[in-house]
Amino acid sequence: MSKWLTKRNLIITLTLIVIILVSMFILPVSLPIIFALLTALIIDPLVRVTEKKFKWNRKVSVISVFIFILAIITSLFYFTVTQLIGKIIDLTIAAPGYFNSLSGIWIDSQSKLLQYTAGMPEEVVIGVQNEFKNVFESIRESILNLLSYSKIMSLMAEIPNFLVSFIVFIIALFLFMLELPELKKTLFRHLTTSTAEKVRFMITKLNSVIFGFLKAQLLVSFIILATTFVGLLLIIPKYAIVMSLVIWIIDIIPILGSIIVLAPWSLYMFISGDVATGTQLAILAAVLLIIRRTIEPKVMGSQIGLSPLPTLIAMFIGLKLFGFLGFFIGPLAVILFTTAREAGIIKINFRI
Repeated sequence: MSKWLTKRNLIITLTLIVIILVSMFILPVSLPIIFALLTALIIDPLVRVTEKKFKWNRKVSVISVFIFILAIITSLFYFTVTQLIGKIIDLTIAAPGYFNSLSGIWIDSQSKLLQYTAGMPEEVVIGVQNEFKNVFESIRESILNLLSYSKIMSLMAEIPNFLVSFIVFIIALFLFMLELPELKKTLFRHLTTSTAEKVRFMITKLNSVIFGFLKAQLLVSFIILATTFVGLLLIIPKYAIVMSLVIWIIDIIPILGSIIVLAPWSLYMFISGDVATGTQLAILAAVLLIIRRTIEPKVMGSQIGLSPLPTLIAMFIGLKLFGFLGFFIGPLAVILFTTAREAGIIKINFRI
């Protein structure tokens, strides 16, 4: 027993305990800062290119790149939100007509049901009518629950938290971009020569892998955008541009993605009597889901140097453990482990 109570084992145990406590209590509230650091590392090559090309100092280059990226994000956000609000206003104006149409469909469905069940036993007729009524009641309750006051208020309550996190992310991103060279110098001052070489190799590898990860996500998202736009152009040309952009943005949500938009839209078309459009939207949703689940692991694996199977397993386990963020944390953890092993920081060499 005493041979395990060495100084090295105690340090390793205490380090693991600290890592676990940090992961449980500090990481969840530090995500905006962590993402800001990762984003600064990803953007840093662009800052260095700007410095060399225009012969600017670090501060001017950082400010220029930061304003450029912020302008792109703001433009996309403004266009999407304004277009979406406009469509919501149009839907609100047209809502009374839609409800009247639904009432007419309900009355017409009841009359047709009476015609189809004419001559059947009374028990069968009552059972069919009750089932039919239950289906419509469940649909109505689902819609009302989705648009309930508590759901809307809980969503509204999250907006201030999101805005605070976003502001912290933007400020931290700018500061990290400015201080990144000094942070690297501070880190390497505490490392030996051999360890510093390993860490440099790991950072270089991580930069290329993270860039590949983002490139893969961008490539898959553009495939989704193109497929959605072409599909909606054939189904409902009037909403093709706006809704393809909305679906493209929402599609980053793991597992569900475009289904969140297309499933209710298809269901509404079925209820309103437009079975053809509802079926086409359902098919489009299935196509997008198949594209996302089949192409994404393969593309990500080729870009980040992992085979599709470990990539898929890492995304799934990360999603189950950490929710939405785990979709990115899972592959990143595998990448960190693989890179650390290649750099010689982690050594695994055993046989059973």
